[in-house]
Amino acid sequence: MRFIERPYCQVLGIPFSYDPGPGMLSAEAIADPPVFDRLRSVALHEGPAKALVHALKYKDRVDLAPMMASWMLRASEGYVGECEGIMPVPLHWTRLAARRFNQSGELARHIASQSGAVFLPSTLVRRKRTQRQVGLTAKARENNVRAAFAIAKGHEHEVFGKRLVLVDDVYTTGATIASATKALRRAGAADVTVLTFAMALRQTI
Repeated sequence: MRFIERPYCQVLGIPFSYDPGPGMLSAEAIADPPVFDRLRSVALHEGPAKALVHALKYKDRVDLAPMMASWMLRASEGYVGECEGIMPVPLHWTRLAARRFNQSGELARHIASQSGAVFLPSTLVRRKRTQRQVGLTAKARENNVRAAFAIAKGHEHEVFGKRLVLVDDVYTTGATIASATKALRRAGAADVTVLTFAMALRQTI
C-alpha cells in the first residue's frame, strides 16, 4: 500500500516527488484553492488501499473500519485531536436504507471513538438524491452534488464557529467534499479539515 508521507502539499496533501521545503503548496492548491482548509489521506487509491475501500463500501466489511480509522487518525496530524466535532459525508436517506450503513459514517464513528473527539453523525444531511459519482466527468460530478447538503434543523450550534473534521472514504475530484464543505461554511464553520482513507491523484482518476 502506498502510504502518503511527507513531503506533501500543506493544503491538499498531494505527495511531492521531491522535498520543496516546509509549507509548500501544490500547483493544484494554488490554481484552484479548495473551500476546506486542508486535506489529509492515508494512501493513494490503488492496490490494497482501493481493495480495502471497495470491501468496506460494497462487501459490507464493516469489520475493516476500526483498522482503517486508526490509520486515518495517524494521517490527520493531530487535527482530529484539536477539532470540536467530527462528521461523515452523509448518504441520502433512500441510499442509506438500501445499503444499511454509511461507510464514511463507520470510519468517522471509529475515529471519534479512538480519539475521544465529539461524533456528529446527524449534523450534516444530504437533502438531494444524487447520481452515483463513479464514471462521471469532473464537471458532471460538480453539477451532480451542487447544493446537495445542508445542516439539519436544530444542529446549527454544532457548526457555527467550530473547528470540524469531515470524513469520507475516498477523495477523487473533490466535488462531493466541496459541496459538503460549502454547507458547513454557510453555517459558520471556522475551520474544516477533510480526512479520507484514500486519495485518487488527478492523473489516475
